[in-house]
Amino acid sequence: MRKSGLIRVVTGAACGALLVMSLSACGGSGHGRAAAARKHADDARPQETDLKRVPGIGDRLWGQVPAGSRQVVAVYGAGKNSPDSTVALFTKYGSVWKRERSWAAHNGGRGWTTDHHEGDRRSPVGVFTLSDAGGVYDAPGVKLPYTRSAAFQAPRYWKKAYWHDFDYVIAIDYNRVKGTPPNDPTRPEGQSKGGSIWLHMDHGSGTSACVSQSESAMRYLLRTLDPALHPVVVMGDRADLKA
Repeated sequence: MRKSGLIRVVTGAACGALLVMSLSACGGSGHGRAAAARKHADDARPQETDLKRVPGIGDRLWGQVPAGSRQVVAVYGAGKNSPDSTVALFTKYGSVWKRERSWAAHNGGRGWTTDHHEGDRRSPVGVFTLSDAGGVYDAPGVKLPYTRSAAFQAPRYWKKAYWHDFDYVIAIDYNRVKGTPPNDPTRPEGQSKGGSIWLHMDHGSGTSACVSQSESAMRYLLRTLDPALHPVVVMGDRADLKA
């Protein structure tokens, strides 16, 4: 079992073998170009000071948030077929939730789905734990287990705008083995269900299935997410989130 904040450097031929499989869900030259102007989702800007639950999340998904979770990364998609979203981090203090910060982001280039499959370019709607992180860069003071490796580097045959997508990543625990590096290609539910879905750095447009945001936002999440608080991501378009 790894200790919190562990930095593992993966080197050698095995890294190259994992590269294409691990990064296939997160990037590539097939990304769509989204509109530059985006609004923050209203749900990510609650006016209340004593929130009994994270706003904009209906009973169906809220019931899937583990009782012990005290950190929620909420991804509010602008629409079912939109690549634009807003991310907000909420922390539970006692019996109430507080929005710590929110920022603009991108999701799958074709929007969202409740039945994600490899290559559909839609992000999966759901509640997923956040257990492991990594990237090309050194860990910026993280508490999550962190794997630093050149194997995360985006292929140079991708568009230059995508080259830094995986300098920082946080694995979304969808069809993966928790407690392993984010680029571990193992998919317990099979290849067709997709995988390698991450929070990662933004290149200005929709992704293949991941959620992307600015480097400053990624550094903030990496420094703030704490395994002791059992962080999860609740993600989807606003209509599905409210259901």
